[in-house]
Amino acid sequence: MDRILIRGGRPLSGEIPIGGAKNAALPLMAAGLLTAERLVLTNVPQLADIATMRALVAQHGVAVEPRGNDGRTLAIGGAITNTEAPYDIVRKMRASVLVLGPLLTRVGEARVSLPGGCAIGTRPIDLHLKGLEQMGAAIRLDGGYVHASAPQGLHGADIVLAMPSVGATENLLMAATLADGQTVIANAAREPEISDLADCLAAMGARIEGIGTDRLTVEGVGRLHGATHAIIPDRIETGTYACAAAITGGSLHLRHARLDHLGAVVRVLAEAGVEVTEQDDGVTVRRLNGLHGTDAMTEPYPGFPTDMQAQLMALMSVAEGAAMITETIFENRFMHVPELNRLGARVNVHGASAIVRGVAALSGAPVMATDLRASVSLVLAGLAARGETLVNRVYHLDRGYEAVEQKLAACGAAIERLPG
Repeated sequence: MDRILIRGGRPLSGEIPIGGAKNAALPLMAAGLLTAERLVLTNVPQLADIATMRALVAQHGVAVEPRGNDGRTLAIGGAITNTEAPYDIVRKMRASVLVLGPLLTRVGEARVSLPGGCAIGTRPIDLHLKGLEQMGAAIRLDGGYVHASAPQGLHGADIVLAMPSVGATENLLMAATLADGQTVIANAAREPEISDLADCLAAMGARIEGIGTDRLTVEGVGRLHGATHAIIPDRIETGTYACAAAITGGSLHLRHARLDHLGAVVRVLAEAGVEVTEQDDGVTVRRLNGLHGTDAMTEPYPGFPTDMQAQLMALMSVAEGAAMITETIFENRFMHVPELNRLGARVNVHGASAIVRGVAALSGAPVMATDLRASVSLVLAGLAARGETLVNRVYHLDRGYEAVEQKLAACGAAIERLPG
């Protein structure tokens, strides 16, 4: 397993290009199953999770063809010859369950393994299944698989989600596009990635109202056609590199980043003493007069994202004063705390909250990544720490961050990847 070695204490300065959003690309790739024509996606990030989704979509018989020379354009579409999403692929990534809705609505059946991914919580898919049942699907769980069938096709339904689940909203939205009649998804998640999916589906011929709101109304159509769609920039990558600028006391221009997608991240960073300024081609981030402890609670968008919680904790570990970070989305997402404490941070967990008391400086040490966002929080801490930090098990990092060491090194970080 590869490792990343960091020699900390260097302020970052320069420009980092923000890539396409992983959490937008994955459902968009699943949407390619909805049509026999080609859905062309541009600004596709080059990540391990994208490779996993490519393999999953392709094994359903659908063509997944790269276009151009940079690997950032994919053409997806064709006949579905296999309706099983096997355990060997699905276990690697939770987003694999997003093929369920498209398969079921297009060909009337699907056999999808229960998903895997980072061990940050249970994250059941019951909301996905209940919504599909309301749309007429017969569903049973057997042998670790979801067996779903709708031989007469899906029909419209009024669905009220018990919580604004991103995955359930995406799966049901895709299923509704080819269902008979009108589907209403109330208490829908409002993340920018969902709006991006809805915009793409509309370009493919779907009839969707309420995009960007918590109430999506979909009038089913007989078929969808091909389209070309550019994936939005990754707001979590943006927030992560914003924290990198802040924790090192530097200044970064994040090219392609969109301020309007950052939600509460901008407010929390401002309270901590970090300035985020919109530019024509992105945002610029710099620390003002020291870091100040500030509280945050993870919430559905536009609240503070759970995918930024670990990065904020690293930042708060070197802020003046104390901060309380409360996790309300996943029950097991503080696994990075012991590793941050190995670097000299002072973090105590009390139930769903972590109290962070800032220290004057962190000290380098060997640490181990436990999940995707925990991985990058340790990289951030290493950038600020005195001495050398060795981050082990960085395969998690490659699932969601493209060329992280090259991007940071180009801005002055002393960072390198060591082969396992």
